[in-house]
Amino acid sequence: MVEKFKVQLKKILDEFNLESIFVPGDPAEIYIEETDVNRPGLQLMGFYEYFNPERIQIIGKMEFAYLATIDEPLRRERLEMLFAQKLPALIITRELPYFPEMLEFAKKYEVPLLRSKDSTSNFMSALIAFLNLNLAPRITRHGVLIEVYGEGMFITGESGVGKSETAIELVKRGHRLVADDAVEIRKVSNISLVGTSPENIRHFLELRGIGIINARRLFGIGAVKVTEKIDIVVELEPWDSEKIYDRMGVDNEYISILGVNVPLVTIPVKPGRNLAVILEVAAMNNRQKKMGYNAAQELLDNLGLDMDRKETIKIKKLDID
Repeated sequence: MVEKFKVQLKKILDEFNLESIFVPGDPAEIYIEETDVNRPGLQLMGFYEYFNPERIQIIGKMEFAYLATIDEPLRRERLEMLFAQKLPALIITRELPYFPEMLEFAKKYEVPLLRSKDSTSNFMSALIAFLNLNLAPRITRHGVLIEVYGEGMFITGESGVGKSETAIELVKRGHRLVADDAVEIRKVSNISLVGTSPENIRHFLELRGIGIINARRLFGIGAVKVTEKIDIVVELEPWDSEKIYDRMGVDNEYISILGVNVPLVTIPVKPGRNLAVILEVAAMNNRQKKMGYNAAQELLDNLGLDMDRKETIKIKKLDID
């Protein structure tokens, strides 16, 4: 089962430069767990069916205009009903003024009351993207993540197969390292995975015979990156003369990570193979396939072979999804 994650309210305050009208205690000890947010228009009219009180509530120009049209006793009643839900936070956008009873009920029910300078729609879209990233389901897996020609390439394989050495060669060729050894993979949408490195080992690589190096210090800031979308998984394995490897590339193989299918390429490793060049070609070929071009299929078409054959898709599963 995938662990559920939290994000500190302080992190949201810092990210969006929010004004703290009232915060009950240390914002670093207040946590948000829901990725969705809500504009409580119906709730301010007294409708609480299907209401999720764990979502951040956002008051914009429309909600403020409605509250301004009703008399004070009714406004107090409706606002108290809202704050009594023990909200994780209520945020006012557009630097709109707040009603005195908002501050009163925020203190009474210990609900953080914040304010943003941004427009409601811009703030909501940015906040949802931020929450999706920080609360995304995630797993940590052994491997290397590197950006090659704009493609996020997750290199896996057993220890000692040459992942870090290949990564260094790719960095020397102008590509950018994201993570070595431990890659934290987050599911930011139903079709997207983003990888990063744990902060304490970020930009470090281990090379057998040399030891630990810092890629950022050795190759410069342009050689590293903090996060990258995972577009392709490359599995390195020792060459097995008994195994039949794919020599055409017509069939597509995928690996399922957190329920997202990612193209998978298996590369056999043996002395004399230039893995860095092979992985560069794999990245470019993957990009061409995404754009609708398959070289193997074109060759078959040119030879008049199997033109109407349906694509075969194989899906492997990562050990936890």
